Amino acid sequence: MRRFTTALLAAATAVLVLAGPTLAQTAPVTVVRVIAGDTTDVQFEDGTVVRVRLIGIDTPESVDPRTVVQCYALEAAARARELLEGQVVTLELDPGQGERDRYGRLLAYLYLPDGQNVAEVLIGEGYAFEYTDRFPYAYQAPFQAAEQGAMTNGLGLWAAETCGGQRVPSDLDEPTVPGLEPRPGPLEAAPPAAAPVARYDPFGPDRDCGDFATWQQAQDFYRAAGGPATDRHRLDADRDGMACESLPGAP
Repeated sequence: MRRFTTALLAAATAVLVLAGPTLAQTAPVTVVRVIAGDTTDVQFEDGTVVRVRLIGIDTPESVDPRTVVQCYALEAAARARELLEGQVVTLELDPGQGERDRYGRLLAYLYLPDGQNVAEVLIGEGYAFEYTDRFPYAYQAPFQAAEQGAMTNGLGLWAAETCGGQRVPSDLDEPTVPGLEPRPGPLEAAPPAAAPVARYDPFGPDRDCGDFATWQQAQDFYRAAGGPATDRHRLDADRDGMACESLPGAP
């Protein structure tokens, strides 16, 4: 009976942690997997693993099987892994954003051990766009300021030689009527479509040089997958830090 009661209390605690911001607005969690720049799997202290979509941020798509990998998606995912993977971080919910998105992901902020908000770091370094969904969120002002700084300094996806600040529809956007394009946001220009840097997930199935059209695509993929430290796809035969040197465009 005592074991049953203990198990019941543990289960009730897990429910309280995930039930909503008014019940448990913050909690320590361990990042067990980074899915994309704005999406992670975290484990609560009771062992429950939950997928989290970061609030106030949108990174280029890298794992949607319906699309090619978008400009700067691999770099954003790699930076998120560098910051988060294996870390014990603080998860914070936002009463103004609801508990979950339409895909069932928990909506939250994540804070590194040094207190930095991961989403704000990614925005400020040019790996992500600030994103406001239907309602303003708690840290909208500092996130927008971080984006303005990255844009002004041409960092990351704001640089002319990468994506030029081109935005694409967010995975949080509501589905649109077929044939109607989403209206540009306040910071969007109307640049020509940027070519994707690669077609594949660097942490997905094994790839070889024949999967890439140009050396730059292969090199970007190689770096996002860990570069010379791992060369998990064996793209750098002579181990000089340059992938697939037989492809067009190689130095």
